[in-house]
Amino acid sequence: MRLGQTVPNFQADTTKGPIKFHEWQGNSWVVLFSHPADFTPVCTTELGRIAVHQPEFAKRNTKCLAHSVDALNSHVDWVNDIKSYCLDIPGDFPYPIIADPTRDLAVSLGMLDEEQKKDPEVGKTIRALFIISPDHKVRLSMFYPMSTGRNVDEILRTIDSLQLTDRLKVVATPANWTPGTKVMILPTVTDEEAYKLFPKGFDKVSMPSGVNYVRTTENY
Repeated sequence: MRLGQTVPNFQADTTKGPIKFHEWQGNSWVVLFSHPADFTPVCTTELGRIAVHQPEFAKRNTKCLAHSVDALNSHVDWVNDIKSYCLDIPGDFPYPIIADPTRDLAVSLGMLDEEQKKDPEVGKTIRALFIISPDHKVRLSMFYPMSTGRNVDEILRTIDSLQLTDRLKVVATPANWTPGTKVMILPTVTDEEAYKLFPKGFDKVSMPSGVNYVRTTENY
């Protein structure tokens, strides 16, 4: 799935019952993240930590949806393992896991090619993460190898950035940005417009090139 592409309204069986994606999503953001198999150690930690952070996703009007290429009964046993390993998960396991034993959904979402879907080595690459806005469009994608676990704080940070820049379309967030720190005013915004948009002020950074393109503000 490319950035800006619409996620299809797929139907799937999950650990919390069957879903039709667009209806299940509603007006929420979604983090859809995939796994090459159940009972894999790194993925176990990821599903556990995302479950622990479920209240943080809820604050951001964001639903979590996992995907793994095993059958539903295998998912149920895996969830019990995850809850046993991550004892700080509050209450019931909070989000559904899609069953995709045929890998057809993985193919339709662009995680692997049709002719490769039965290749066990290629299957290990089913480690995608998509952040999807309420209009069902892919806004961010990340692909991880099996050896590297996802950083939940970074997932939350990117959601914060996407939601801020949707609300305030004249800014972008710089490297290592966190909520409350400086944002960048887009070069398409004139200084005159910027003074109206940010009456409490902004900083202009002089560059050796003489081009005026770096302006920052905390007043957003």
